[in-house]
Amino acid sequence: MTAAPAPNSVTLGIDPGANTGMATFVAGQLVALDTVEPQQIERFIRAKGPARVIFEDSRLQSHTWTNAPSRAAAAKMARNVGQVDAWCNLITALCAELGIPAHGISPAGKGKKLDAEAFKTVTGWAGKTNEHARDAAMVAWPYRGARNG
Repeated sequence: MTAAPAPNSVTLGIDPGANTGMATFVAGQLVALDTVEPQQIERFIRAKGPARVIFEDSRLQSHTWTNAPSRAAAAKMARNVGQVDAWCNLITALCAELGIPAHGISPAGKGKKLDAEAFKTVTGWAGKTNEHARDAAMVAWPYRGARNG
């Protein structure tokens, strides 16, 4: 992680999960993509000092799609969704505590997943990516130029 950029210029996009994607926008420009473990979410937010956090909020979508081949697999998926819901709660509470506006976007509202090539075409990002970091960037992409502060 790098030092916190100037206040009121940073927007963070977050894709919570076992591998949490983090996208950092400064003055509307995508400047960093990271993947952290859930226990690092709080440290990352505090270190970046964002003016706004946009995150994929699983709590906003009541239906989960599964083609699980068994009840056990469906139960595992339900537990995973429950964990992501808890991380969304953490992000919301932490941002409230820090006075950072946090906006949840439903998984459906984020739009379809992009592979690395499509992501590069949309964002111009030429560096390495993974699906978690790309999802974090895309959840915040429509809001990257919003006035912070």
